[in-house]
Amino acid sequence: MKLLVVTGLSGAGKSMAVNALEDIGFFCIDNLPAGLVSRLVDFARQGENQLDRVAVVLDIRGLRTVQDVDEALAALDEKKVDYEILFLDAADTVIRRRYKETRRQHPFSLSDGLPIQEAITREREVLKPLRERAKYVIDTSLLSAAQNRERVCSLFLSRGENAMALTIMSFGFKYGLPQEADIVFDVRCLPNPFYVPELKNLTGLDQAVVDYVMKAPESQEFLRRLESLLEYALPLYVKEGKSQLVIAVGCTGGKHRSITFARLLGEYCQKLGYTPSVQHRDARRNV
Repeated sequence: MKLLVVTGLSGAGKSMAVNALEDIGFFCIDNLPAGLVSRLVDFARQGENQLDRVAVVLDIRGLRTVQDVDEALAALDEKKVDYEILFLDAADTVIRRRYKETRRQHPFSLSDGLPIQEAITREREVLKPLRERAKYVIDTSLLSAAQNRERVCSLFLSRGENAMALTIMSFGFKYGLPQEADIVFDVRCLPNPFYVPELKNLTGLDQAVVDYVMKAPESQEFLRRLESLLEYALPLYVKEGKSQLVIAVGCTGGKHRSITFARLLGEYCQKLGYTPSVQHRDARRNV
């Protein structure tokens, strides 16, 4: 049995993650009390009940203190379970906004009457051991539900044992850096289609924008050098044992140059034998 522990901040997208995991073949259990973790492992290993891929949500609904977290992890370690941790995170401001929009209350606000910010701070403290041991961390602050789902699926769809989940993301610097990015490429030095009237309202998903950006010699050389870097570096990340790598490509608004280069780098990585998930974080902003 392979066990995935799904955890993270309330309001960061755990429910969506569980739904995505169910759709790709995981047996999922939400809101499991910490004391039942070892029993779940025993059940999953029994005879006809043997389960191959199990995902269980452990969060502050069942883990009220740091001690609860430590005991839950110790129970898994004692059972010698092959498990990994997926941690869903988001900025405090985003969590507060999501609770306001949904008109729901934070679990610590319900149980202890804490104001939302104090509840989030306390939750971070309780879940800190899980965050530190997490193999996968997804910051959902600037991701749509669809993008979040795509990220989860790209991580856990069946692939080779030594494969690395590769994500190439375009973004706009004006909206902030992707917090989960491992490598950031800045393409703001290249010709900008924004200042061409007939291209301004298009994106790098349109061939006219790609043609404009890539007709410049400096764009072609820049792409060649990035491809050379990735050809050399990606096998090193795989050799080091990295399970996921997020490459972010940014321009000013995240609509023209960054999308163009993210797509071209995705195509190149496919030629190298990888299966990248290419995402465009800011493509539809202000559209």
